[in-house]
Amino acid sequence: MQERGDDMSARTSSAQRHRSAARRPSTRSESKELTRKALLRAALTLLSRQAFDSLSLREVTREAGISPTAFYRHFEDMEELGLILVEESFGSLRDMVRDTRAQAGLTDEAITRTLAVVLLHLHAHTSHFRFIARERYGGVRQLRRAIRRELQLFVDELSVDLAAVANVDHWSSDDRRMLASLLVETMVHMVAELLDARADEEDAIIRQTEDRIRLITFGIPVWHSTGQAT
Repeated sequence: MQERGDDMSARTSSAQRHRSAARRPSTRSESKELTRKALLRAALTLLSRQAFDSLSLREVTREAGISPTAFYRHFEDMEELGLILVEESFGSLRDMVRDTRAQAGLTDEAITRTLAVVLLHLHAHTSHFRFIARERYGGVRQLRRAIRRELQLFVDELSVDLAAVANVDHWSSDDRRMLASLLVETMVHMVAELLDARADEEDAIIRQTEDRIRLITFGIPVWHSTGQAT
């Protein structure tokens, strides 16, 4: 009986070792990537409570559980980390944009579906949205510029989609881009409000955003576009 118990214990210990080994990174590059991701997660966690320009390297490494000197194996400086966070955050937003672009048109139904998709992604990636909302007008110039570039790409993509919308299809590219900019700014404003709102305030913010978009679209049929559609 004792031998059987020892055998079972040995098999259990062996299985535990195998599971532990499976959890450990198998290569140096995998280990490095895990540390890099840990630093980015740590920065996002801290940025939920403070602005990027007040964040120190030592705070990030302490939160990630690594030494400050190890930071430089992954990022040149804090500014580079911030720019990578912008790229990572807009990766989440691009998923949202891809889903919202499927809700074609400016009908009431399409507007409602689009805002529902935005809300879903906001809840799934709150830290990314909060980072962008705060740093868009933050104290680090390079981050502001990177965020502005990414938002402009969203505007450009939306303006292309608008070329297929009735009453907008004959507009010039500049006018479609102007309309796209108004719509994107309205959505960004909604996201900023939702980030600081209580759960029972969400519906009112979304309804208000729907009304704002409808107000923008009311002028479409009577707008005389400048130039030729391109």
